[in-house]
Amino acid sequence: MEPVERLRADLATHAGADREERAHLATLRGALDDLVAPLDEQAQDTHVTGSAIVLPTDDTDRTVLVLHRRLERWLQPGGHVEAGECVHEAAARETTEETGLQVHHPDGGPVLVHVHVHDGGRGHVHLDVRYLLLADPDQPFAPGPGESRELDWFPVAAVAGMTDASVTAALDAARRWRGRATA
Repeated sequence: MEPVERLRADLATHAGADREERAHLATLRGALDDLVAPLDEQAQDTHVTGSAIVLPTDDTDRTVLVLHRRLERWLQPGGHVEAGECVHEAAARETTEETGLQVHHPDGGPVLVHVHVHDGGRGHVHLDVRYLLLADPDQPFAPGPGESRELDWFPVAAVAGMTDASVTAALDAARRWRGRATA
């Protein structure tokens, strides 16, 4: 399946958790219809990005956050989609590049947990599609060249005070999928 069609299929089964996410989802679906090359960051200033909510394969309740070097904010790993790549593949590749962790999608395939439209800086708008990824938390971090060295596993209880509400919402959605959320 072509990358844009695969993304459409993932979005078709995603309802959005609240009014804000449903609005972002509508924007993303519209952009897929309107943009010439929605996955290509070079084609236009508005484009799709892929990111990951990384949960551990053990029973601990934590996630990986990276201190974004340019934005100076704690965020989930993720970034731009490369040519020919599906968004869920970009989320996994970017996570490995930024953290050095070997990650995988849950059994049964990629799970889209959240979407968010935001300012990507430099005049860009990112249509961020967030997938659940799993990792063995005993792996050492080994970020790639040029990547932030500020990253770690953080307890879920600490995340809300470290990052923005959209990351917290994505984490809540991932935890619900894993059966760990309280809400």
